[in-house]
Amino acid sequence: MSEREGELGGAADQRREQMLRAALEIIAERGFPETRIADVAERAGVSPALVIYYFKTKDGLLTEAMRLGEDTWYDVVARRMKTADTAAARLEEIVAMTCLPEDNAELPDSWALWLDLWAQAVRHPEVAKVRQEFDVHWRETIRTVVCEGQAHNEFRDTDAEDFAVAFSAMLDGFAIQIALHDPFVDARRAFELSMRVAAQHLGFAWEPGRRSGAPRRRRRPPRT
Repeated sequence: MSEREGELGGAADQRREQMLRAALEIIAERGFPETRIADVAERAGVSPALVIYYFKTKDGLLTEAMRLGEDTWYDVVARRMKTADTAAARLEEIVAMTCLPEDNAELPDSWALWLDLWAQAVRHPEVAKVRQEFDVHWRETIRTVVCEGQAHNEFRDTDAEDFAVAFSAMLDGFAIQIALHDPFVDARRAFELSMRVAAQHLGFAWEPGRRSGAPRRRRRPPRT
């Protein structure tokens, strides 16, 4: 590849990401049904024809924008988990990123985006396939943290996959309540309830109000 071709490729990638970030912003502001290709083009400073050239359809734009949002979310999670010295603390970071809006200052309104993705996935196979991929990644992230905790005698023996399925579904349910501003299930309550369930099921100690510090470690009971 010539240097000129490399420059063109880099410019194209940059322009594509610019359009995707514009789409994420507008979908978070207005919702997917109210987002038009023309809106994204205007926000990105390009023509509607160029958006269509890159993404073909509005559903294609949604799924690719969500992929970018998903990658960005996991990048932040990975960076924050590196500073946690226990599996319990890493699990707490995942729950905080899910439930506490103040912990997501560097990200768009991700759960509002997810509500749109779920709604579109019901009727659009292309979107449904991407939704399934995201859920597999979500459950695997939780399962991996649980297995790490078990390997270091931090969590009790339990089926890590079953826990990941149940816990991820619970977090998704709480996220819907938070996104809809439910008056009985606010972000802090969802966070604390999730951590209590995790601590009880996995066998580690956790105290509410200690968000800035790692949960205390408690060794799992010996096998009988």
